[in-house]
Amino acid sequence: MTPAKINYKIYQGTTFRETLRWESQTKGYANISAITKAAPCVITTQSNHTIPVNWRVRVVGVSGMKEVNVTGEDDYYIATNTTSNTVTLNQVNSSNYTAYTSGGVIEYNLPIPLVGYTAQMQIRETLDSTSTIIELTNTNGGIIINTNDSTISMFITAAQTRAFTFPTAVYSLELTDTSGVVTTLVTGNLTLVQEVTR
Repeated sequence: MTPAKINYKIYQGTTFRETLRWESQTKGYANISAITKAAPCVITTQSNHTIPVNWRVRVVGVSGMKEVNVTGEDDYYIATNTTSNTVTLNQVNSSNYTAYTSGGVIEYNLPIPLVGYTAQMQIRETLDSTSTIIELTNTNGGIIINTNDSTISMFITAAQTRAFTFPTAVYSLELTDTSGVVTTLVTGNLTLVQEVTR
């Protein structure tokens, strides 16, 4: 797979937290049975689904409440809360939408199962630098892999960012599965914003 490219700003003396979600190319589908006219909008599915909280979802094919359907291929909602057969869309106020009548599907990319994965991330001043500014792993507390929520969280303490002096840097995050296959999930540039309150 081609790694995602994400650039970040790190604020010196401030805790850095970022959470990533690794989607597979395989689609999941949950048939809809009801949608509330409410804020936030809650969608009920005909059977149980596997959509994690804060996962990207698309709603298509709904009759009646057509306003909730996404139109573009790159249009998504965020599932801000889920149960086994409901999905809450906090950003959607469907109070004044047309009443739901029938049909519709929630479409999403299935999460990559993260059980057994390890993670490693290094920050260097440049790609050619032989020294590492900091290394984060799932064993030193710098990366947290949550298999229930299908998330990979990066964490750098305020004390660690206060010691940073680079103006810009580069990083990459790699994940290794139980068979030893290494995947570079994301790479990018970092910009350090100097601390004022110190």
